[in-house]
Parts: sequence; structure tokens; C-alpha cells
Amino acid sequence: MDARVEIRVRDDGPYKVTGPVRIVDPEGNELRPPDPDRPVVLCRCGQSRTKPFCDAAHKASGFSSCVRAARAAAGGQPQTGDREAAGERGDG
Repeated sequence: MDARVEIRVRDDGPYKVTGPVRIVDPEGNELRPPDPDRPVVLCRCGQSRTKPFCDAAHKASGFSSCVRAARAAAGGQPQTGDREAAGERGDG
């Protein structure tokens, strides 16, 4: 059994969380995902009616973000991790 957790950033969409995780509110109460047999998807656009979980509201809201890991530039400084900041647009 692989006990590692992975959080994958989806282009123009939610965070997809795979692996054993517990999500708790500020008071320590566990939040149950809508479908416990599937990976957890967490809202990134702020429009979900089921926060912190994604309900696909990002599709209608026009949410746009295509995050990429920073790479070192020629001078050793990290570059931006979001393609929109550089004027690029991914089609997801």
C-alpha cells in the first residue's frame, strides 16, 4: 500500500488529492468528501457551493490558472510558476 499523498494542480480547475488524508475544520471536526471512494478534489476558484470541495463551479465562473513548478532562470532565480503571469494560456 502506497501511503504517500499527492496534490495535483489541475489546469483551470481544482486540486486533486490522492492518498490517505483527513480534512478538518478549524474546530478539529472532520469534513467528509462527497464521494469517499474517489480522490478528493478541493476548490481553487472560490465559487463552489460545497467548499472546500469542488463542485465544478470553476467551469461556469471562467476561473483560469495554469500553475507550473518554478524553474531556475539563467541567473539561478526561480521564474514564475503561473503561465498566465507570462501571458500564456493553456487549453487544459
